[in-house]
Amino acid sequence: MELRILRYFLTVAKEQSFTKAAEQLHITQPTLSRQLAAFEEELGIVLFVRNGKSITLTDEGILLKRRALEILNLEERTLEELKGTEEVIEGTVTFGCGEFTAVETLAKICRRYKEKYPLVQIGIHTATADTIYEMMNKGLVDIALFMEPVDTEGLDYIRMKDSDQWVVGMKPDDPLADKQYIEKADLLGKSLILPERVGVQSELANWFGKDFSKLDISFISNLGTNAGVMAANGLGYPISIEGAVKYWREDILVQRRLYPEITASSVIAWRRNIPYSQAVNKMIKEINAFWA
Repeated sequence: MELRILRYFLTVAKEQSFTKAAEQLHITQPTLSRQLAAFEEELGIVLFVRNGKSITLTDEGILLKRRALEILNLEERTLEELKGTEEVIEGTVTFGCGEFTAVETLAKICRRYKEKYPLVQIGIHTATADTIYEMMNKGLVDIALFMEPVDTEGLDYIRMKDSDQWVVGMKPDDPLADKQYIEKADLLGKSLILPERVGVQSELANWFGKDFSKLDISFISNLGTNAGVMAANGLGYPISIEGAVKYWREDILVQRRLYPEITASSVIAWRRNIPYSQAVNKMIKEINAFWA
């Protein structure tokens, strides 16, 4: 099994077309087709389902794709180790994320990464998951942190161990600030500020149950910081994850957790089978190593 043929196979799997793959590999389409047909014959299995111009993988092809990626990754790592030193890595790695606790884990990963690759610049776009997902699909974001629920189809991802608590923000002299926890009954009749994401609102609707329809929702906000500004000016009570809000000065805004407790988990993700720069590939390796 030649590594060259594995690269041919992965290129066809990515492009879903022998013609496009041949262009990427700078060989003729008939040559590529013959090489992979011989490869299938050598293995004694069918790797591709050929429907006219459309190419998809069989179950065996999907398995080989996963193993081929592992083999080529091992080859790259072995060559790096044999060199003894890392090559100079430059460029940019762009993250997209919201304001949540998992960003603290991202900071730890970035610290380790920058120690190894100080010439790489790291960009961070802060927005809701829907916006970040769109930016990722357009190639404007390399790696994203999403608060669940999120559609992970087409993504490689790791579910992060950090969980955010849902909280209510308020001015420190507010009567609710004297409570240790905030219950549903405390929020009925209050002007509330809810997150913009429909999926997140559904989580809150499940928590409030039949009382959700009784809420006075005065504002919606895509990020917690601006919701906090509204709260500091007495315009409502933002319900959000703890996230960055815990860094607010407590003489301006305090937060109390909801009871019964409600939490939110996060994933760190990148698009599957996309050619990335060396800088991004190194970051993905650092992310995987962080939880190894």
